[in-house]
Amino acid sequence: MSVTDDTFAAEVLTSELPVLVDFTADWCKPCRQIAPVLAGMAAQEAGRLKIVRLDVDTNPRTQAAYGVLSMPTLILFRTGEPVKSLVGARPERRLRQELADELPWLAPS
Repeated sequence: MSVTDDTFAAEVLTSELPVLVDFTADWCKPCRQIAPVLAGMAAQEAGRLKIVRLDVDTNPRTQAAYGVLSMPTLILFRTGEPVKSLVGARPERRLRQELADELPWLAPS
């Protein structure tokens, strides 16, 4: 799912679920590498974790508001607040490990 500057508050900040926002750009090769990882996790964790994509080239207000300078940047939001930020592509197992301190049920088994 994609969000924009205009839909960010409704889709991310007021979400009852934790939301992982992928700050990305079409020209970013590592962004293309992590996209299938995030799509797989979104399907596996539906109902527990929302994963959304924000194109930084077309949504500069949100990018600037959260100080995102490198792509991909992943920011985990809980109850409207950013609680974890990760920069760069990574395999699913590592991503799950890095998010497990905030979302213990994500930890790989």
